[in-house]
Amino acid sequence: MLESFETDRLILSPTSEADADFLIELMNMPKWIQYIGDRNVHTLEDALAYIRAKVTPQQERLGYGSFTVIRKEDQAKIGSCGLYDREGIEGLDIGFAFLTQFEKMGYAFEGVAKLKQVAVEQLGIRKLSAITLEENTASRKLLERIGLTFIKTVRIPNDTEELMLYEWEMTASE
Repeated sequence: MLESFETDRLILSPTSEADADFLIELMNMPKWIQYIGDRNVHTLEDALAYIRAKVTPQQERLGYGSFTVIRKEDQAKIGSCGLYDREGIEGLDIGFAFLTQFEKMGYAFEGVAKLKQVAVEQLGIRKLSAITLEENTASRKLLERIGLTFIKTVRIPNDTEELMLYEWEMTASE
């Protein structure tokens, strides 16, 4: 059974088929397409197929993966964050995306910081990585704010874009 996590304002709930409609909205935002890429998720059938092919297998294999971020006050689905076992990246990739209308409210930091805490304290993860485009300054600032450091530029398999690789690794004193 996959676990949900809470912050003061948010619930991080394992992404499931019940989130298909929300994923259509999220994955078709202009910023998603610009910074993450078009995943060709345009219909309910596409979203369900994406969840079954990409989300559920990792959750079943590792016990964690993608989380839908829900605002407690009204149960609105506002974003997604997760720990992804991504080809070409050493360590788990911590990723996130939020609907435009919920940006600049601290939700992304709150959700991603909680996910990092869970990764370290409950899952025993000692290294996190993240990738982003250089022009995605908001993402870069958030990664730095949660303690990741820019390492180098990389290209991951099946992607032509040059990406900025950030990493955080637990030290002996932590």
